[in-house]
Amino acid sequence: MATEILMPALSPTMEEGTLAKWLVKEGDTVSSGDLLAEIETDKATMEFEAVDEGVIGKLIVAEGTEGVKVNSPIAVLLEEGEDASAIDSASSGGSSNAAPAEPSPATEPAKGYGRDGGAAAEKSSSPEPEKGDRIFATPLARRIARDKGLDLAEMKGSGPRGRIVKSDVENAQPGTSAKPAQQEAPKAAPEGQKPAMPAGMTADQVAKMYEGREYEEVKLDGMRKTIAGRLTEAKQTIPHFYLRRDIRLDALLKFRSQLNKQLEGRGVKLSVNDFIIKAGAIALQQVPDANAVWAGDRILKLKPSDVAVAVAIEGGLFTPVLKDAQMKSLSALSAEMKDLAARARDRKLAPHEYQGGSFAISNLGMFGIDNFDAVINPPHGSILAVGAGVKKPVVGADGEITSATVMSVTLSVDHRVIDGALGANFLQAIADCLENPITMLA
Repeated sequence: MATEILMPALSPTMEEGTLAKWLVKEGDTVSSGDLLAEIETDKATMEFEAVDEGVIGKLIVAEGTEGVKVNSPIAVLLEEGEDASAIDSASSGGSSNAAPAEPSPATEPAKGYGRDGGAAAEKSSSPEPEKGDRIFATPLARRIARDKGLDLAEMKGSGPRGRIVKSDVENAQPGTSAKPAQQEAPKAAPEGQKPAMPAGMTADQVAKMYEGREYEEVKLDGMRKTIAGRLTEAKQTIPHFYLRRDIRLDALLKFRSQLNKQLEGRGVKLSVNDFIIKAGAIALQQVPDANAVWAGDRILKLKPSDVAVAVAIEGGLFTPVLKDAQMKSLSALSAEMKDLAARARDRKLAPHEYQGGSFAISNLGMFGIDNFDAVINPPHGSILAVGAGVKKPVVGADGEITSATVMSVTLSVDHRVIDGALGANFLQAIADCLENPITMLA
């Protein structure tokens, strides 16, 4: 019996992806473990493996197709001895770049080709018709129809079994095959006051506000969508509070210079960021109650110091995690961080390399930023925003005015996980390590 291969969920946050490249063609025989395709997730391009053996009977989704929903069919696998006639008409009736076909009783997902959560793949923000007939439309077609204010119930689909596909919606003429959605007229603002942007504006409505102005439209990729969603959730649902302090770096800079001279023969060059990572890892051990994450109905207190570090890449960022950082030397942390950062910029990190941790570091000091407030990356309990080290006048121990290299840091804290005094103790432990760097070698 023909078996549908489904779009896999290759990361916990993935809801849709781009089928970047097929590594097989129709008629190829595959075995378990063979590579089938390269799929772009919200974070990286990953390879997708076969879990069963058989013959590729049909490639339903063309390579380069964007917005393919998790758990939607992308290909059909035939058992040995079967021919193309075993493929259900739902899978064979579309064009080579057709959207995923509607599942039928003749086919069923192979174990391992999809993930649990088929309900998520079926979700649609377009309303179902008032009449009893079900609308068959691809998720992408539904989304475009919603954004354009079109009624799917009045469209005729050109896809398999009359399914409405992307081209049907894009070619729909308002007032004929579709009717505009009702929009509530904005209320007039008081004289002299600018009107606020109405909630729930569509993309077309926002664009209409800027008619006559020159702009470039930048398409959102999966990473940008995920960042937007997660950080919006973070700021709306996490009760942030902020702890700020200055840290003197003169002792650390001198100590770093001495270490780098000794390590030069091994090709090791420690950065200030390497010391900050190590200080965070040690502080999590010294203040173990701060080594915690929010888990909805409970708090999870971690034993190891798994420190996440924000890495800027084109179009977004990654937060690779240095696991068991409290047990690693400065040189080991430096080498691991360089490797993770390089692969992050190439989008070659595996999910387990950027998931987890309880605490994150975001360092914008290298860009000349004096201080800033970072947004917590859930489910982390805190994140340290690191500014630049700057020469400043300070008051010495005997009251004299002198100069010192001072770095401003801000600890953003999830108040559900960490209270004020606990957060202060954690930040103090970080500062103590950085102002007395030799203790990090103990």
